[in-house]
Amino acid sequence: MAVSRALRRLLRIRDLEEEQSRLALESALGELNRLQDALKATVERERRGRRLVESSARTGELPDRLAGLEEARAADRLFAVLGPRIAAKEEEVTARRQEFLLKRVERRQAETLIQESEAQEAVEADRRGQQALDNWYGSRQYREGADTERATLAAAALESQTPDTFETPAGHNSWVSDET
Repeated sequence: MAVSRALRRLLRIRDLEEEQSRLALESALGELNRLQDALKATVERERRGRRLVESSARTGELPDRLAGLEEARAADRLFAVLGPRIAAKEEEVTARRQEFLLKRVERRQAETLIQESEAQEAVEADRRGQQALDNWYGSRQYREGADTERATLAAAALESQTPDTFETPAGHNSWVSDET
């Protein structure tokens, strides 16, 4: 019995599902990285705003101070938006990672089933091959034994015949000479 087409199809499906889960995980990780980069940019924007406020305090420039305060407020609004999004994306990444690992386990289970089935087939093929060899050898010995037995019976039959009863093809006794 060969590995069933259904098992091979199952392995192919599991492989495709694992690949899709991996791609979804990579996509979620990419989105999480993009959000974390946006958070880093927001931190930098907030620092620039504070530096503008500090420098305007020394120089007395009101527009720089207002711009710095606005940058800091904009950064705070972005923090407020990015924080929950990052948390949600981290949860999604965790879920995608779990899904991916589950799909990987399912694929490996299907591979294991196929490998075990192939190993069982190999054992069965070896067993059938050995059985065929055993049958061939046994029948050969039986034939040789039968040939030997026939030869022994024929030799015994020849030995059991007495010389005076053994006749030549012409109907003459081989031990009796023609002169007598």
